[in-house]
Amino acid sequence: MQQYWWFLISLLGALLVFLLFVQGGQTLLNTIGKTEMEKTMLINAIGRKWEFTFTTLVTFGGAFFASFPLFYSTSFGGAYWLWMVLLFCFIIQAVSYQFRSKKGNILGKKTYDIFLLINGFGGTLLLGTAVATFFTGSDFLVNRDNLTNLTNPVISKWMNPLYGLEALLNSQNLMLGLAVFFLSRVTASLYFLNSIEDENISNRSRKQVLFNFVPFLVFFLGFVIWTFFGQGFSVNPENQEVYRASGKYFLNLMEMPVVLVLFLAGVCSLLFGVIKTLLKPKYRKGVWFAGSGVVATVLALFLVAGLNNTSYYPSNFDLKSSLTIYNSSSSYFTLKVMSVVSLIIPFVVLYIFWVWRMINKKDINQAEMESGDHTY
Repeated sequence: MQQYWWFLISLLGALLVFLLFVQGGQTLLNTIGKTEMEKTMLINAIGRKWEFTFTTLVTFGGAFFASFPLFYSTSFGGAYWLWMVLLFCFIIQAVSYQFRSKKGNILGKKTYDIFLLINGFGGTLLLGTAVATFFTGSDFLVNRDNLTNLTNPVISKWMNPLYGLEALLNSQNLMLGLAVFFLSRVTASLYFLNSIEDENISNRSRKQVLFNFVPFLVFFLGFVIWTFFGQGFSVNPENQEVYRASGKYFLNLMEMPVVLVLFLAGVCSLLFGVIKTLLKPKYRKGVWFAGSGVVATVLALFLVAGLNNTSYYPSNFDLKSSLTIYNSSSSYFTLKVMSVVSLIIPFVVLYIFWVWRMINKKDINQAEMESGDHTY
């Protein structure tokens, strides 16, 4: 049950990273959109999808709370400045889409466009940095004996005065954060190519695929090499003791061939979607290959972080406090009951797929925007 729920958490995290193309698109509004009409088409292309990203983020956090509550209380309760800033970025995004084009908007469109830019940069960078701590560790202490302390029954305590923001000071964390940022701009450019019928936007979007894929590749490869061949956090299966081990995450890949195949297939799919888009000027479906590759690659990284006797949330302050899927999960009864509920997930995915197809049934064009029918 613990492994099953870690897989679901990993899948939600992988889908979330793909859906960040909305945030990436927000950072490209002024780069790809040179006129007010072009910017309107861009905003409406991603505006019809922002709720998917927001809902997946909330579901990701909710699933963590239900299945691994000790992580939820430790990270969300300790690294709260990191999570609060991230949440703020997503709040101003929701407000921007709802009020940007409303009549009587006293702040003006430019103000809300700045909010979207803040969310696009901050949301991707902070989320990538937070996920990187699954591999690099954080400064916290877990003391289960406090459960019997009626005056202060707090199990976990954050041991860094920056309360999560210290993750931004770690070069390895920043590498993944910047990789997620540039990846979101790549997938956004591919999405614009696929969903907007406009020659100027298509030409500029194709250029942005290349301009953002190169730095993404640099930061992603840097993070992967640093992580796979550096020190990891292994768990002794006999006594659950956590210790540092060189090359732990690379060893996980080798010892889990299914995950290795998933990782390599994801990388190849992403490369195929990007390269074919760059080589064929009329090709517009690269987002589906790249998107599938993103989901598969991120899913593999999450599985590497939590399975095969690995601490998915290590403590740099006290290794004994490190969290694993075994010492931080809900009870067997809770996981079993929730597993029954999880059986509806395929139906939810099918519904999302159907809604997505209905929304994208017709490409966005200038005529539709001029009609003023539900434009952001």
